[in-house]
Parts: sequence; structure tokens; C-alpha cells
Amino acid sequence: MGRLATATRKSRTISTQRLNFDWRPPLTLMVTAWATGDPVGTAGFGFWNHPFSPELKRLPSLPRALWWFFGSPPNNMQLAHGVPGFGWKAATLDATRLSALLLAPFALPSVLLMRVPALYARLWPVLQRRLRISEHVLDPALLTERHTYTLDWRADGATFAVDGQTVHETAFAPVGKMGCIAWIDNQYAVVTPQGRFGWGIVPVEREQALVLEDVVIKRNLTPPPSNSAL
Repeated sequence: MGRLATATRKSRTISTQRLNFDWRPPLTLMVTAWATGDPVGTAGFGFWNHPFSPELKRLPSLPRALWWFFGSPPNNMQLAHGVPGFGWKAATLDATRLSALLLAPFALPSVLLMRVPALYARLWPVLQRRLRISEHVLDPALLTERHTYTLDWRADGATFAVDGQTVHETAFAPVGKMGCIAWIDNQYAVVTPQGRFGWGIVPVEREQALVLEDVVIKRNLTPPPSNSAL
């Protein structure tokens, strides 16, 4: 058992992560966690490929993630149709798959089409599937309460649970190796299908922290059974 607190105060950012990227399905991540200080910026834990890190001696890559993610306004990463670009979420993304890479030549015309509401409603769900994006918004009160989060990562999908109750299940999950990460910061990002991009800092009025305890990652020889989302 153990306890890890990552915190931000003023413009300071702290994260913990594994940079050896050894994790791949099938496995289960179980974390008991809560945030303090009415957090602003972003926070979360799970797995990702750290696509733009200057600490890694490799070329930048496209993002791949499977995590519990929090973003406070003005954060607006509106990647899933019908899901707000902020909040406390269970989320997946894999832009490294061939089905996503084949979209690259059509990126600019796609952005222009997404600015027409009727076309966005019709076309973005198709592109979302290609990018393996799946998100589910959680009650924001959960973030500041002590709960146990379980993420079952399989080759054919993922299941997210809170205190043993399934809150999101998806057939979309990254298949490549990723690193394990936990972080909290006071940054925000804007990324939308309509071509809005931005980044900035949110003022922190008091110290905030993401507390993790009882962190367990178990490699599954037999993948856990999938259950229908509640």
C-alpha cells in the first residue's frame, strides 16, 4: 500500500509517469484516488504514449490514450460527439492506427465541413470511430471524493468502473504499448473538430492535489469478462 500526491501551486506542474512504455493489454489498473483544492486545469491517471515529450529521444508521434481525464473550463477538448469538452471523463483515443492515418490528406476539408452543424452531426461520428475515440462524462463530485477506479484494458476494448460499478464500456482501445501516467496541472487546451486550437494557463487560487493510493497494475493472462455499461 502507498500514497502519492501530485500537486500544483501557482504555475507549478507535477506529474508521475513511466517512460519505458511497457504496458499493453490485457491488463487491469486499479487506483483509489481523489482530488483536493477544487482543482482547475487538467488532471487524471491511466495510460498514454506521451507523443510530444522533449525528454524522450524520438520523433513526435500522434496521440494514443486510455485514461480517466479531468479538464476544467476553459478546457475544451470536444473529441466525442455529444460529449462536452470539459469535465471528469473516462476516455479513449488512438490516432496512430492506419484507419486514422488514412484521414490525414482530408484533415483541412474535414475541418471546414465540421463547421456546418448538420454535416458535423452526420460525419463526425464516422471520423470519431476511425480515431477510436470514446468518452463518458462522470459526475464531477466523484473527483473530490475518495473512490476506487478500475480500468480493464483488453485488445478488443476497455471497461471503466467506479467502486466496482461499470460506468463505461467501449470496443475502442489502443493496441500499442503505452506508459502509465498520473498528473495534475493548471493548464488548459482547446481542440475541436471545427478547427479551434489553443492552450493556456488557469490561475490557481489555492494549492490543489491529486492523491493516489493503492495503485495496482495487474497483467491478465485471461482477459476479464466484459459487462454491459450501466
